Amino acid sequence: MVYTFDKKNANAPSNHKTQYFEMFGNHALYHDGWIICTTPLNTPWDVTAEGTQDPANAFKWELYDLTKDWTEYDNIAAKNPEKLKDLQEMFWVEAAKYQVLPLDASKSARLLTPRPSADAGRTDYNYTGVITGIPPSNAPDILNKSYTITADFEVPNEGGEGMLIRLGGRFGGWALYLLKGKPVFLYNYVDLDRTRWEGKDSLAPGKHTLVFDFKYDGGGLGKGGLGVLKVDGKEVANHRMERSVPYTFNLDEDMDIGASLAESISNDFKAPFRFNGKINKVNVKLIPAEPLGKDDQKKVADANKKIADATE
Repeated sequence: MVYTFDKKNANAPSNHKTQYFEMFGNHALYHDGWIICTTPLNTPWDVTAEGTQDPANAFKWELYDLTKDWTEYDNIAAKNPEKLKDLQEMFWVEAAKYQVLPLDASKSARLLTPRPSADAGRTDYNYTGVITGIPPSNAPDILNKSYTITADFEVPNEGGEGMLIRLGGRFGGWALYLLKGKPVFLYNYVDLDRTRWEGKDSLAPGKHTLVFDFKYDGGGLGKGGLGVLKVDGKEVANHRMERSVPYTFNLDEDMDIGASLAESISNDFKAPFRFNGKINKVNVKLIPAEPLGKDDQKKVADANKKIADATE
């Protein structure tokens, strides 16, 4: 597409002749001004919706002439069966070429399936200084378990302000920070509820250790627990959170230490919300929860079965 940035090519014909698409079993193909696409079986944002086990045949195809109908308003598949067939055959060639097959129409099961990870099984994470853009797949996974977050830092003479560590954003996540000198831990439950622990007093200039300790209730997914916020070994906030995110925080927000570059996880601040002091060390320690009960074991087994069925 670089050639399109040159003014002399403003009226040049497109070099982009063919493009396949696929997501959660929905699939499409663009070719020379035409596009075929499948009608979704359910809304994309409903990750709990049941997917079909036969995505290659369960979807209905649509056909549009983008040279005359760029908004894809007039579905002309019934009027042009030969064109539809030609583009369908081209889609399967492209899908095989780029390793799209087999199609997988599952949603929650597909999202939750464990992937290979460099930190699989790790329970102790240490960070020094300012680090931004840590992918969620390499960040500590605090879901459905107990955990302790410890930050060692220095408050400047003018008072402390800014992010110590954060993961997630508007639609879910957590953050440990100083707001007008006061320590805060905030948990964002999918933008429906925000639970916060906050100290009453601003931290004096100098070295401090801030700890948030969460004891998970256990007994399944998405349960609550007791959170305690401590400053230099002294408890400053203590209360329960009745529920937690069961499956995953939003996948498009990284983890930051010493700043918050993501879409706002809280109305307390705006990006980049850089910490104005010095971060010496941040530690996150994970404590695995008790084994899943029979009901949750069945949910996991059912999810794995859907994946196996869809990929046979």
